[in-house]
Amino acid sequence: MSTAKQYWIYHERQDALLCGQHALNNLLQANEFSAASLAEIASQLDQMELAYMSQNNEGGVNSKDYLKRLAEGSGNVDESGNFSIEVLRSALMARHSLELPNIRQQGILDKIEITEIEGFICNRSSHWFAIRKVNGRFWNLNSTNERPELISHFKLAAEMEALQNQGYSVFCVLDRLPPPCTNEAMMDQGLPQYWWKESDLLQGKSNAMTRNEDPWKDVGSGRRLDGKPENSGGHRPVYELSEEEQLQAAIQASMMDSSHVYNSRHSSLDRFQQEIVSMDIGDEPANGGARVQIRMPDGKRLIRKFNGEDPVRVIYAFVARRSKRWEGIRTKSEVSTTRFVPVY
Repeated sequence: MSTAKQYWIYHERQDALLCGQHALNNLLQANEFSAASLAEIASQLDQMELAYMSQNNEGGVNSKDYLKRLAEGSGNVDESGNFSIEVLRSALMARHSLELPNIRQQGILDKIEITEIEGFICNRSSHWFAIRKVNGRFWNLNSTNERPELISHFKLAAEMEALQNQGYSVFCVLDRLPPPCTNEAMMDQGLPQYWWKESDLLQGKSNAMTRNEDPWKDVGSGRRLDGKPENSGGHRPVYELSEEEQLQAAIQASMMDSSHVYNSRHSSLDRFQQEIVSMDIGDEPANGGARVQIRMPDGKRLIRKFNGEDPVRVIYAFVARRSKRWEGIRTKSEVSTTRFVPVY
């Protein structure tokens, strides 16, 4: 007796104003791009644009146009983390050799029916979201929605027309997108809380299952009967923590004295807290690196350079050292509202 193949749909939810990042990851059905990796692409595009403008015949780097462009800052990412279409296009081309043309580009719909297109990215103002075909069905993967929403083949053309009438630009990937998830190994490409069981969504279940809630997700993975990892003492390695878990750990670390942190042995978050407290953030690089703007809860903005190879945890450690753990003035809620974005 054969078992029907089970499909899972990846749907990242909104985090700050990083909808461009989520749109790309939802399109690709994997947690492929981080804010840092897209910011690096934005920086490279900015440098290319400035290099081109410096070759003008009206004063080069001293021309009005060049100085104006330089003063405007990045043209490919703003301080809230919103990326340009050129960043998204460059990311798809570099990683998967995929183009992202506007659907209204001449000849696109002359050669192919809209229902044969594999994926779409829609943009209006600073918001981006993806629509992706999975198992022959189209799903609206808008990161502001609670869950993936089904779009029928019959309504797809009307939906795209309505979006464009509302002022959206619609871009598309005709084919060759990575295959959808059908097994446990493929689910490791995304964060567990963002995987949705397709059959539950199709049945309209209000309690549709995510991978976080899947009772079979750890079968065969070396788990003990009590649910703890074999020979792990119940700990998960730091690299398995989500960014949200890492952030919460950094917040908690900033609220604790060092004796509490270093004596804590009973959770994976405690291990991360220890790492945050003891981490050497190093000196600010004189040349190169990535400049990050940090907005503190009181509105104060700090800008610091970090080495390009530094993990995000280094930024958490830097923020923690500016909070109550070291200054004695910030509350847990204040630290949790701290935001940081790349700037150029």
